[in-house]
This record gives sequence, C-alpha cells and structure tokens, in this order.
Amino acid sequence: MPKLELRLKSRRNPASLVLDSYRRNVTSQHGEDGIIARIFEIVGAENRWCCEVGAWDGRHLSNTWTLIANEGWEGVLIEGDRGRFEDLRRTYADAGPRAHLVNAFVGLGPGSRLDDLLAAAGAPRNFDLLSIDVDGNDWHIWNSLQAFAPRVVVIECNPTIDNEIYFVQDYGPHTHQGASLLALVELGRAKGYELVASTGTNGLFVARALFPAFGIADNSLDALHESPEHQIRIFQGYDGTIFAAGALKLHWHGIPLTQEHFQVLRPIDRRFPGTRRRRWWRVWHERLRERPK
Repeated sequence: MPKLELRLKSRRNPASLVLDSYRRNVTSQHGEDGIIARIFEIVGAENRWCCEVGAWDGRHLSNTWTLIANEGWEGVLIEGDRGRFEDLRRTYADAGPRAHLVNAFVGLGPGSRLDDLLAAAGAPRNFDLLSIDVDGNDWHIWNSLQAFAPRVVVIECNPTIDNEIYFVQDYGPHTHQGASLLALVELGRAKGYELVASTGTNGLFVARALFPAFGIADNSLDALHESPEHQIRIFQGYDGTIFAAGALKLHWHGIPLTQEHFQVLRPIDRRFPGTRRRRWWRVWHERLRERPK
C-alpha cells in the first residue's frame, strides 16, 4: 500500500484575527453571536434592524435570536418550510411587532425577491445585519439584493471547498451545493463589502466604509479562513490512479469514502500510457518476427 497522509498547515495570519477571540454562542453554531456583538461594539448599530434568511424555528443555529430577544432589535425572519415556520411563530409569539415573520422561499422573481420581502416588512435601506443560511442559493440571494445595502452580512459558505476554488452552484430551489468563500468574497467586493472574519462555515462582511475601523491590514482569504477538517485533496498517479487524502467521507451524510470511490479507470486499465505503448510495440514486434517468411 502507498504511504499517504494530508499534512495541513495553517496559513491564517494571527494579526488579522482581531475578531476570532470573541467567538461565543448563544444560539449560533460557530461563535457568530460573539463576533457579531463585537462588530457592533466597533461600528455601532444605526437602526437595530436585522434579517435572517433561513430562520428555521428562530433559535436553531440562529445568528439573530439574541439580538431580537435580548437586545430589543427589530427583525425580518424568513423561513420557507411550513413546519419550521410554525415553530418560528411560536418562538416569537411574545415579540409583538418587532418580529416580522415571513413564510416564503426567497427567489429571484418578482414578489419572491429578498428586496420585495424586506420592502414589505418596512426595513430601512441600510439595516444593520443580514444573515443568509439556506444551504444552497446563498450566493444567488445576496447577488440579487439591489434595493437594500445592509451594513453587516453573515453568509454561509461550503466549508469543504479549498480557498483556491471559485464555485457557485446553479440556482435552483432543490439544489443544495453551496458556494465557496472565494466566490462570496469576490461577490462581496463587487457589492462594496470586505471580509472581516470567518468561522469556517460563515463569512462575516462589513460595508467597505466600515472596514478601516477593524485595523485589519491583511484580510485575504488565506489570512482569515480555513476549515481543513472538512476538505479532501486529490491527485493522480502516472498510471491514472486517483489518490484522495483528508476527510474521506460524505460530510453531511456521514458515509465513509474509500480510494476506489474516486477511480475512473478499472484496475486493469491503470497503466502508465508510455509503458503500455512500449509493451504492445514489443508484443507486435515479436509476433512480426515469428511470422513465417
């Protein structure tokens, strides 16, 4: 058996991780609650409005619950699944008019666009915080936002994708592949945002005018983001064998992967092409010599 292991090396820049030590969960998944709190300690909250797309029941892995429930913020909470929306209504049964609950899947057509849903709720144009976590169309939803410019954006990325890969899934309500953080960083910059932190599964962005307040000299992807425990690296041998190293499993399904899952060629076909040509040339030449004259 060949010797194979993935030896990962962090490229994050300690001087850039000014928000990392503030990670803290109230209902968030990877410390986003604490980082969001610190961001608003630095830049202040202008209107105390937030929006969460993919709100679930309002508490489960929520990046906005503590702001609305404990800090008195006003929020637009959007959830497409009917059962989860009923749970969302129960969570915010006592919140009164501060919680604008919307049972809808955010789309790209008239009436279903995030712009339309925010306008219907009366959100200010530069509301303080937008959180997007829909396990698929996150990039497309942020890209579609035109009439509103939130000051801070928290958006989910696919943590199995390397920093060097630009990936955006095709838009579709039943497609759940996600986007790479590289793609989200490029989209953010085109829309006037800068990355200030990563929790591995979420990128946290601020409007470019706010960015100098954080004192981050290097906010490159390598300086801020890594999620190596989820990644798989592959390479190929001269003979066409595909080798895989890293987290060899389907991460969200818990199914182990083996080297054979990656193979394109059958074992009998895994030969270095140059060697194969020479072998067949030798066989042909020997047969030619053996032919009767």
